[in-house]
Amino acid sequence: MGHLPNETTSFVGRRTELAALERALEGQRLVTLTGSGGVGKSRLALRAARQAGRTRIDGVAWADLSPLYDDTLLFATVCDAVGFYDQSPHNPVEALCEWLAGRDLLLVLDCCERLVGACADLVGHLLAAAPGLTVLTTSRAPLGIRGEYRVEVTPLPLDGDEDALRLFRDRAANHRSLDDPAAAQAAAAICRRLEGIPLAVELACARLADNTVEQIAERLTSRLDVLTDDSVWPHRHRALRTAIGWSHELCAPLERLLWARLSVFRGEIDPVDARAVCAGGPLSAADVTAGLVSLGAQSVLRPVGHRYRMLDTLREYGAMWLAELGEEQHLADRHAAHFAALTSEAHTGWLGPDQVTWYARVADTHADLCAALDHLIDSDPDAGIAMAGRAGLFWSCCGHLREARGYLERALDNSHALGPHRTRALWALGITLTLQGDHEGGHRIGERCGVAAWHDQDPESMLSAAHVMGLAQLMMGNPQAAHTVCDRALRSIPCDPLDAPSQLRCRVVRIFALTAMGRLDEGHEEAAALQQLSTRYGERWSRAYADHQLALIHLLQGRPHEAELHARAMLVGKQQLHDSLGIALGLDLLAAAIAGQGDGVRAAHTYGTSLAYWRMLGHPQGGTPELASLHAECERLARATAGDPGYENAFHRGLLDDGESGLARALQGRPSTES
Repeated sequence: MGHLPNETTSFVGRRTELAALERALEGQRLVTLTGSGGVGKSRLALRAARQAGRTRIDGVAWADLSPLYDDTLLFATVCDAVGFYDQSPHNPVEALCEWLAGRDLLLVLDCCERLVGACADLVGHLLAAAPGLTVLTTSRAPLGIRGEYRVEVTPLPLDGDEDALRLFRDRAANHRSLDDPAAAQAAAAICRRLEGIPLAVELACARLADNTVEQIAERLTSRLDVLTDDSVWPHRHRALRTAIGWSHELCAPLERLLWARLSVFRGEIDPVDARAVCAGGPLSAADVTAGLVSLGAQSVLRPVGHRYRMLDTLREYGAMWLAELGEEQHLADRHAAHFAALTSEAHTGWLGPDQVTWYARVADTHADLCAALDHLIDSDPDAGIAMAGRAGLFWSCCGHLREARGYLERALDNSHALGPHRTRALWALGITLTLQGDHEGGHRIGERCGVAAWHDQDPESMLSAAHVMGLAQLMMGNPQAAHTVCDRALRSIPCDPLDAPSQLRCRVVRIFALTAMGRLDEGHEEAAALQQLSTRYGERWSRAYADHQLALIHLLQGRPHEAELHARAMLVGKQQLHDSLGIALGLDLLAAAIAGQGDGVRAAHTYGTSLAYWRMLGHPQGGTPELASLHAECERLARATAGDPGYENAFHRGLLDDGESGLARALQGRPSTES
């Protein structure tokens, strides 16, 4: 499930609202926190979710929608949050509804305001299908659907509990003492003038490093006195706009420029990316590095590990200034070009010891990578198809199949350029369709890829075409055809994998085909050779599939202990790459190997964990067709040694386990002992 964000500062006040929200979550299925920007909706939702999750069997899933500017990635973001890595071609909403149907879960959708209609539609379907689901949303406007329970989040009280002043004291503690009566009086005045809006108060406190409390109070008063035209500054936004605008004015000129330019980012901001996109003109790379730290100290940015996050309200303000500077289009172009270049570097670096690092880098920049693709597919279709094909390598190998299919189809429709970039995009689309279970569609795209590769006369293009056609044939139950197409390509196009990485992928298909045809000794020899070749390059993806086939061959030849060792090695590699499909396949083999050694209970638990992963993928238990009979035989053996009650008990423990916990137990070699 989606992990809750860390609380990096103390939670102040809101006792009454928190108690009311807790009661609402116990009795209502859809609760929406509404209120203006900066009023504290997300923070209140986070605290309530942390407490409510303790009573939920399946805990809490948190989906941050602030990086989304349209509904294209809404479904994928929610799926990621609830741990559903749907790779099926089925109706996506129906698949998600089926996944959630039996769960006791709190789902939080944070920052719905730009996607109110799409969120309302999705939430309506989910609540109808999943009776154990409760949804908590935060939005500047309600979703407006039947059964929605609305809670208005107002600014912090200025009287009575004086939560606004308590927040000020808490955030000021590192800079100034409020023991002096004059300072305490000035702090109370600041809270009143900022109307108790938490974000505004925090921005004011961030200025205490260079100003006294009295100076801040005086400057805010003079600034508010100027803003009297409510037609320009509506009253409910005026205090926050004042605090943001004042913080902006107090920034150094280069900090203001950086703030504006950073608004082009959608997700968390890596300093490396910030320097590449934002440096230029008067703003050097060193200025960007220093500016990130300074804006963090001023609460404009919030540190998240080694990266930074900008709150939506502050990003909107920065975007307004970016437009005023006339740099909006220029920064969008630079942002897209940078992430296209990053994807190109990742694609080049995939075959090598940095494969895991590149996967993590691409995963961490997912929101910005998608924004860059959106921009390029419309503004520079040829660059868009090049980027989509390269990103398709990561998405097709490690999940994100829906995004891959959508972007690849758009890129291929928008660009009519011929050459290796188009061929790579066709390869990625064919792989995506095949892995989604549309084997016929994958084969049709593979044939188009073959025609394009023939025109390219490029080794990588021709091997890519052979790979996609071979994989489709393999999945359709035609191992001889799969072997023929990949073997012919490998023999006729001898080259170094560094020049044509698809050589390794063709080798994987050829080994799978040999095993499926019963040519086990040849398959073992080929798998061992691929294992050595992958190790030489430090590559993990192909190495893991070599281990998969070695495990299968040892199992088929009656060596379950050796099979278990290779299945574990495969799982370690796929876990490093977060390849859920590979993990599901590896768990199936591990369970079979354990069953073959007579431990029915541990095999049953591992089978349960495996099925949990297959359900995450939206697939029935799968893989190549010949694995079905092996699975059935090993399951029968495990059931016979454990007994029906013992098998069912262990199997259901594995099925109900959190996927990551179940995988960890399987790799440790012990089942869960909990009932």
